[in-house]
Amino acid sequence: MDFTESQIRRYARHILLPEVGGTGQARLLAARVLVIGAGGLGSPLILYLAAAGVGTIGVIDDDAVELSNLQRQILHSDARIGTNKADSAREAVAAINPEVRIEPHRARLTAANAMALVAGYDLVADGSDNFATRFLVNDACRLAGKTLVSAAVLRFDGQLATFKAPGPCYRCLHPVAPPEDEAMGCAQAGVLGAMAGVLGSLQAVEVIKELLGIGDSLAGSLLIVDGLSTRFHKTRLPPDPECALCGPRATVRDLSAHRAPAHA
Repeated sequence: MDFTESQIRRYARHILLPEVGGTGQARLLAARVLVIGAGGLGSPLILYLAAAGVGTIGVIDDDAVELSNLQRQILHSDARIGTNKADSAREAVAAINPEVRIEPHRARLTAANAMALVAGYDLVADGSDNFATRFLVNDACRLAGKTLVSAAVLRFDGQLATFKAPGPCYRCLHPVAPPEDEAMGCAQAGVLGAMAGVLGSLQAVEVIKELLGIGDSLAGSLLIVDGLSTRFHKTRLPPDPECALCGPRATVRDLSAHRAPAHA
């Protein structure tokens, strides 16, 4: 594609990279990424994808900005408390890169809308904060043949993984969700705001790598981050031969098992 003079200046540091160049930047401008949740992980992820020039970013979130979000959800501001987070994301991105199109989905992700949403994008990035949504996103992406870049953060710890066929899926890592009384979220256990920034930024790196087809994919591995000890550990994540979704005897063929609505 032919870049405008403004685009050449904006993306100059990308174009200088041999792994990106003009061809890669054009690919980013044409890309469509769906972000699940505009919270602690989605905030840095969306900001960096927009700054990088990812042309269309879909954001699904049915929550409104609250004061307690601002400790880590840097996408939002005090002035936008009470605003839907997807709409707040659109305002924030417009201030950084008005060329990027934000498609706000002011809804809860459910089995009824997940497949249609996922189908409209090249890649999905999950920044949700509960197991119900994570399983739903994983299943929808695998069934639709879409790459999923998933991050999680709690307290001072985080995890990052990329799931794409024919490699392992999220169910290979977590065959079943833990009991509700054991699955604490940030509201119950707390989270260091900067850790959300670390994991969301790493997630943006992996999304861009997958869109451009550069570097070593994180698929088949799990990155574990310990903020208190400043340790990063990458471990192999093998496929689970008994996986209900991607194993040879898979039983999950559609989203019918996800009947209860899940929060994004």
